[in-house]
Amino acid sequence: MTTQLEGRLMTAAPHTQADRDRDVDPVFALHRGGKVEVISSVPLETREDLSMAYTPGVAKVCTAIAEQPSLVYDYTWKSHTVAVVTDGTAVLGLGDIGPEAALPVMEGKALLFKQFGGLDAVPICLSVTDLDELVETIVRLAPAFGGINLEDISAPRCFEVERRVQERLDIPVFHDDQHGTAIVTLAALRNAAKLTGRGLSDLRVVVSGAGAAGIAVSKMILEAGIGDLAIADSKGMVHLGREDLNDEKRMFAQISNRAKHSGSFVEALRGADVLVGLSSGTIPGEAVATMAKNSIVFAMANPEPEVHPDVAHANGACVVATGRSDFPNQINNVLAFPGVFKGAMDVRATRVTEGMKTAAAFALADVVGDDLAPECVIPSVFDERVAPAVAKAVAAAARAEGVAQL
Repeated sequence: MTTQLEGRLMTAAPHTQADRDRDVDPVFALHRGGKVEVISSVPLETREDLSMAYTPGVAKVCTAIAEQPSLVYDYTWKSHTVAVVTDGTAVLGLGDIGPEAALPVMEGKALLFKQFGGLDAVPICLSVTDLDELVETIVRLAPAFGGINLEDISAPRCFEVERRVQERLDIPVFHDDQHGTAIVTLAALRNAAKLTGRGLSDLRVVVSGAGAAGIAVSKMILEAGIGDLAIADSKGMVHLGREDLNDEKRMFAQISNRAKHSGSFVEALRGADVLVGLSSGTIPGEAVATMAKNSIVFAMANPEPEVHPDVAHANGACVVATGRSDFPNQINNVLAFPGVFKGAMDVRATRVTEGMKTAAAFALADVVGDDLAPECVIPSVFDERVAPAVAKAVAAAARAEGVAQL
């Protein structure tokens, strides 16, 4: 009998070396045919089953929803289903690779929603990049879903897409590249500060990378009460004296960088308590050595961190986190988004507020508990306590902030 893996490996006779390589590669074997599927949740074996699941029985349910629209949450998948939406313009460090090439990532995201949050999710890759058309398309798709997870949309367009889509919908809209990263980073930073005997207000942070994740992380850290923070893009530190800033960076420059750093990122790093890396650049170990005692280094570029953890430790870092699973302290968005959506959708929240995001971060940090150590400032992605803890905190915050409908 052919095993499932063997079945995935069986293909038509390969024509090129690339075909032959893919045919024996277990990664391609795993992805063959896609990673998610739709299955029936009701029996469909008899004429009676068919008459209730489809016509004529379904008309009774449709009529009830037409008369009382909120019933759509009770009698369809809307209450537990998320649309994972991308235009393929900023995919997983791969850049603008288009909607078809983005589909494996969106399928993976849907898989994570199910595995870690118990939510169904549908990958949707849109062949449209015009801002107005993208917003309009997402809004028109929304009636079938209880939440919208925006994914891999290039900055600065992603900020405007999220804002405008949320303004038009009464369901949670969440750009995970921004807010998922910010939630997990804040959770890890809160624990790292505690471990090194400091509060958030004692820390000076320097962030490398002013894209979607860099801006969102920086905003959330500031709102959580960090002492001071400055952010750098590819041209140096972001400050009000620069004339080349887009609207998002200019707005951020107005609320950050109290020390008025205007030179290079490496110069700003001298004496800093925390380095947050969210770029594709390289940071020399010598720069880490100029940071304050017991420094905290979050080097989250993938696949190669801005500075290798061994190098960071050798140059004085007390706590080091990366985006990779083969080093301790993995900053992984899967620690946030399943629980955030689960909590928001359980109470039918109309949006995800800043308070809900902060509650998620603090709940995630608290999961670590007595296990807190330099190699454990954030839980494992396989810790089964994570999603329930985050969901509970998010639901409570939604009720407290008046955006819950249940």
